[in-house]
Amino acid sequence: MILLDPNVYLWIIAAALAVLTLVLVLPCRNKRRKRLRRITPLVVLLAWGAFYYGAFVEPKQLTVRHVELDFSDLPEAFDGYKIVLFSDLHLGSLTDGREEMVQHVVDSINAQQADLVAFTGDLQNREPEEIMPFVPLLSSIKATNGVCSVMGNHDYTMYLRSDDPFLISRNLGLTTGLHDEMNWTLLNNTRLVIRRDSARIVISGMENDGEGRFPELGNVNEALWGISRDDFVVMLEHDPTAWRRKILPHSHTQLTLSGHTHGGQVALLGWSPASLFYHETGGLYEIAGRRLYVTTGVAGVVPFRLGVSPEIVVITLKSSKSTAK
Repeated sequence: MILLDPNVYLWIIAAALAVLTLVLVLPCRNKRRKRLRRITPLVVLLAWGAFYYGAFVEPKQLTVRHVELDFSDLPEAFDGYKIVLFSDLHLGSLTDGREEMVQHVVDSINAQQADLVAFTGDLQNREPEEIMPFVPLLSSIKATNGVCSVMGNHDYTMYLRSDDPFLISRNLGLTTGLHDEMNWTLLNNTRLVIRRDSARIVISGMENDGEGRFPELGNVNEALWGISRDDFVVMLEHDPTAWRRKILPHSHTQLTLSGHTHGGQVALLGWSPASLFYHETGGLYEIAGRRLYVTTGVAGVVPFRLGVSPEIVVITLKSSKSTAK
């Protein structure tokens, strides 16, 4: 897939709207079409208004969403444990005056005073050079147990338009290395154990595991190696399709956190085109008591959002045992 400059996509949308405007306006010159002459200006005005709002207003309106999740098997010591989930920064798109959005995201995360921050992939659009200017800022994200992250499909080398093995290896190494530079714990099919008193929970992460043209690299067994079935597990996985395909059938993971879909970036009357491609497009899902939360993310390759605001999600874990007392 060839990725264009983010602003080019906006020019393409504007050009398409200009053509649509001509198609609608020209027939109105016919004096016999009085009703069309009345309706057309309103339609054209709404279309251009939606374009302006989706390109320049809503992408800056960060929502801080709060969710409480009860689990019967969450250790009581972790009752109230707070995880801030964010995803899909697509830093290559947060340029040309959009850089302040990253500061807004970091400030909003730090304001939550989280126990853990979880980033579920797509730091970049195509190459690690997009990340580098933001390293000092992203390094300032604070949480008691730090920041854990996983790779998204854009964090690999599938969009480089190059078969040069040296370039591919170099870029992948830089991208993963920048996680270390920011003091983020990158969970590539591995896990982190967090302890409170004599209790513990496991934060695990799978590599991107998509379908079709997306990298399918997630390995549940590696990610949970040495973990007991009695452990409470939070799994980070960029692509939510892996929840049904691998995580549910091959693990006991109680909570999975994902991104990737962007909620389609456009939603009209509650419907998003993402629903044509994904069972889980955004929000909370549950099967047999096991939960998946899909965040609609912060940005995207196309810098446009209409009806799907950028978000961070504050997830508070609650122990049913503690609540029952």
